[in-house]
Amino acid sequence: MSTTRPCSPGDRGPEPSGASGASTGREVRRLSFDGASGVVPMARDFARQALYAWGWLPAATADQRAAAEDVLLVVSELVTNACLHAEGPEELLIGCDNKVIRVEVSDRGTGQPAPRTPHRAGRPGGHGMFIVQRLCLDWGVVRAPGVAGKTVWAELGKSLFAEAEAAPTVAPWN
Repeated sequence: MSTTRPCSPGDRGPEPSGASGASTGREVRRLSFDGASGVVPMARDFARQALYAWGWLPAATADQRAAAEDVLLVVSELVTNACLHAEGPEELLIGCDNKVIRVEVSDRGTGQPAPRTPHRAGRPGGHGMFIVQRLCLDWGVVRAPGVAGKTVWAELGKSLFAEAEAAPTVAPWN
């Protein structure tokens, strides 16, 4: 897991402003939090709607449902961290291609997110980035030169859904 690489290995990097994803097979949705309250449930609802639009929900199996719930949990954790440590989030970006779901939360904070070390499961609070690290293929932070704030990104694998889509239909035994 990375907290220093701006993009995961082989990644295309952060989406350019206004990207539609149409030419690359990547679908991208953006949510601005400008002046909004209740941003964590708003972000979860927005991400849930995207998962329905992309066919992740309703899930066909318990494993697929768990994978979709992992995406929603990561969205909640990243947005909550922006609320607690960076004066609130500015924007949520969620993108989907044939391999990964990428979640990005932009804020104006100067801090560097990191899992608490050592992680202490019995203590309240401080579990957000540990959860993100455990659930995601990779995650990191992007800072634009000369611009206040950062974007924290995380990528989750789409393998359970790709396997279901690619699996041949087999007739039941008679």
